[in-house]
Amino acid sequence: MKTLGTGALIRIAAFTVLALVASAAAQSAPAPSQPAAPAAPEPQAQTANPPAATTSSPATPAAQPAPAPEQPAQPAAANPSDDRVLTIKVPSNEVNVVFVVTDKHGRRITDLKQADFRVVDDNRPPDEIRSFNAETNLPLQVGLLIDASNSVRDRFKFEQESAVEFLNQTVRRGHDQAFVVGFDVTPEVTQDFTDDTEALAHGVHELRPGGGTALYDALYYACRDKLLKASKATPVRRAIILLSDGEDNQSHVTREEAIDMAQRAESIVYTISTNVSGTKGPGDKILERIAEATGGRAFFPFQIRDVSDDFAEIQDELRSQYAISYKPADFKADGHYRTIEIVANNRKDLRVRSRRGYYAPAQ
Repeated sequence: MKTLGTGALIRIAAFTVLALVASAAAQSAPAPSQPAAPAAPEPQAQTANPPAATTSSPATPAAQPAPAPEQPAQPAAANPSDDRVLTIKVPSNEVNVVFVVTDKHGRRITDLKQADFRVVDDNRPPDEIRSFNAETNLPLQVGLLIDASNSVRDRFKFEQESAVEFLNQTVRRGHDQAFVVGFDVTPEVTQDFTDDTEALAHGVHELRPGGGTALYDALYYACRDKLLKASKATPVRRAIILLSDGEDNQSHVTREEAIDMAQRAESIVYTISTNVSGTKGPGDKILERIAEATGGRAFFPFQIRDVSDDFAEIQDELRSQYAISYKPADFKADGHYRTIEIVANNRKDLRVRSRRGYYAPAQ
């Protein structure tokens, strides 16, 4: 057997040491196993899907357009409002007229039917008669205009008492409304709309005569600022009772402008002259013109005690009138003034009193 040399023994020992080191490194291999953890796909796969909804991955563009179909739906939701705009109601072209029929002696005729009348609107028969009634119980909206100028001072107190009696007999609590206006140079409301006859009487007694006369201004004001602004939720009968001598020396509006405003307010004007001279003067003719143009009536109580009788006549007439509603032919909402004529058929002995016309609404 061959004996190893010293150098060989040294080399064998070195290899042995290296082998032992390698073996120890292999036994401590858990450290190398840690790099294998990134190779495990499970934890990373669990967190990969949620970012896909919020990142710009190829799947994201497909998800982002999803709201786009909702956007066109917004105009569809606006369509109902567009439809509502298209169905807004236009001003009605229905005309309502209240009128009185009397015989040649001035007695009221209250038993006539629709067939007894024909209507002419702006020189043409209407397209349709929508309603006809003998109205006896409609609520009243009444304005009492009392001339408080110096020209009526002598008989002013008696007129006040007659007016109070009229209001007490006419205004029904919970049903009618009235207001009181006194005027000289300017109109003054001493009692606004109310159904309280005591308050109305107080308003009449508050008036004091003095100053000039602005009759047309007072009528214009009462129709524009009181009647036209009054509630008209249900059918009502509007009337102005005007006590004056008819002489005007202070107004800013003309007589015809005052009449036009009364017609716009659909108000009948009854005039009671305070002229007791025994003969009709220029002022009386003005009162006649105002009453006739609005379908009312002019009274001339040449004796002062007749004033209360005239008030009673007005009260009766307000409760015994006809009302007709119709659709005019060739109607245009152009602000045009259209004339009205109501005629009793085959009865030349009958007289019909109504307003002479109206203004079509202007668009």
